[in-house]
Amino acid sequence: MTTRILLVRHGATVLAADHFAGSTDVPLSAEGRQQVAQLATRLAALPLAAIYASPMARTLETARVVAEQHRLPVRPAPGLREIDHGHWEGLTRHEVVERYPAEYAEWEAHPLHAAPAGGETGQAVLTRARAALDTIVSTHAGEHVLVVSHKATIRLLVAELLGLDPNAYRSRLDQQPASLNILDLDVDGHAQLLLYNDVSHYGPWHGHPDIYASAHRPDVDVVAEPRRR
Repeated sequence: MTTRILLVRHGATVLAADHFAGSTDVPLSAEGRQQVAQLATRLAALPLAAIYASPMARTLETARVVAEQHRLPVRPAPGLREIDHGHWEGLTRHEVVERYPAEYAEWEAHPLHAAPAGGETGQAVLTRARAALDTIVSTHAGEHVLVVSHKATIRLLVAELLGLDPNAYRSRLDQQPASLNILDLDVDGHAQLLLYNDVSHYGPWHGHPDIYASAHRPDVDVVAEPRRR
């Protein structure tokens, strides 16, 4: 029996995208709240059994907006929090390159195992996030569950679940704010990716041809029952 996981990145925040803000607790921006409201409308008819979120302000707010329509509590899951960038937190990429060139070069060369001083490696994030996700799947067999997390954490999880090289999670995978990813997972760790980095709830103006909107994807039914084995 599989669990359908709707894995969502939080909406856009007040901090510019070029800043390192993993463990920094920044709120959603007005744009981010609009993105999340559009996502909530898209998911309003789903039979969600539970909603989990990283315990950071931006993920909790994202989850609560969706939860309002389902009258469900949001369950904090610390393992889903974003990667900690240590002493890079709050700095722009340009500032990091100027101040810590050797450390930055190592981080770029070894995405899974290098980290800034005081920060986390990608492997450490993957270990805690996978444990949290596995617990959710085993608790909610055969159900639909919303899981709200962060850009790096989601990409690491998806790479791991699909058997991709986790070292390429930054260069090969992307996550837009308030994007929707859908996976069917079972307790044995088998995963099928049904939808990835989808923001069709933003509207066709976002630069995606209409063919990529969920309404034009008959093969992806987010309301359908999870597969049973």
